[in-house]
Amino acid sequence: MKIEISETRNIDKEQIIELYKANKWSSANKPVELYSALMDSHSLVSAWIGNELVGIGNAISDGHLVVYYPHLLIHPNHQGKGIGQMIVAKMKKKYKKFHMQMLTADGKAIEFYQKVGFERAGETEPMWIFKGNEH
Repeated sequence: MKIEISETRNIDKEQIIELYKANKWSSANKPVELYSALMDSHSLVSAWIGNELVGIGNAISDGHLVVYYPHLLIHPNHQGKGIGQMIVAKMKKKYKKFHMQMLTADGKAIEFYQKVGFERAGETEPMWIFKGNEH
């Protein structure tokens, strides 16, 4: 099984929606907005096994100081194989000189992000207005 990590944006919308549905993310219910958001991201990294999209991560940024990683999804059939770590490593390398790399994590994702070098930001509390239902 050869995993290819890519920064190309030539990804079929249906493959993206399938990945989000497999992970039960509510943004899959807004396919046009989801696809546009990903394609307009500052960075988009995808993981492939052959022609199958098995993972995706994106970054939004001011381009100079701050980068935020809103999405990292690995298809449930391929989790635990290091794919998420490869995507995060690609992003961290690209933004290594930035003042702040940030994300919001919950559940099992907290332990994953700690393993790849993220830590709680002091006494900050995550806050949002969220229209999804997976949390």
